[in-house]
Amino acid sequence: MYSLCGVVGIIVAGWLFCRLLTKRGHCDSDALFMMLFMGLGCVVGSHILYGITNIRYFKVLPLVSSPEEFFMLMEIIFGGGVFYGGLLGGLTASFIYIKVKKLALWDYADCGAACIPLFHSFARVGCFFAGCCYGKECSLGFASKANEFIPDVVGVTRFPVQLLEAFLNLMLSIAIFYMLKKGCAKGRLIFIYLSVYSIIRFNLEFLRGDAMRGIWFGVSTSQWVSIILLVLSTFALIMETKKKNRMIK
Repeated sequence: MYSLCGVVGIIVAGWLFCRLLTKRGHCDSDALFMMLFMGLGCVVGSHILYGITNIRYFKVLPLVSSPEEFFMLMEIIFGGGVFYGGLLGGLTASFIYIKVKKLALWDYADCGAACIPLFHSFARVGCFFAGCCYGKECSLGFASKANEFIPDVVGVTRFPVQLLEAFLNLMLSIAIFYMLKKGCAKGRLIFIYLSVYSIIRFNLEFLRGDAMRGIWFGVSTSQWVSIILLVLSTFALIMETKKKNRMIK
């Protein structure tokens, strides 16, 4: 179900992304190639940030005595993925592709802002069925009868934080799509998405029950990233708004 939800999310969000761009006079092949680069960036970025959350394992490196042990340790450190890492890696790869191909940056960014949370909503439903990214123990929730990969969810009623995040991402996608259709905040929708999602994610982290997130000074890795993203995206949003206002004058 995790893979199925991910594939469906890619197809639906990818189709919408291409359709939005073609309506604005852009070539759908450029959109498809950009999505491939973005996907590559997502994979690399998600594993890198996952490795950062497992930085405590790096102290074991000096104790490794064989290539087999080294690769096993690398699998433990970088074997998973983190959404924020994928998001930042994907955006970086997309930006590079757009700049190299000299495409319309803000058209791509606006359309992407509506499609990223749409894909994310499908992915979080997949997380719910897989049992990963689970919530805290709660009397109102769901319990898994069997999960050989994530034993912590077996027989424990947990709050379905994955479904809540899926719903909020869907609402965010609909809101941005509406603004895109109405021509509101043109060239600034990606910053609106990053700002709003940062707030959503920061608060949802308090409902998470899994320990594989990295805790720094009492705050999870994703919360630190949320704070940084919120500050940067809000600043960029203010600067872009001022620039738009000066152009109107």
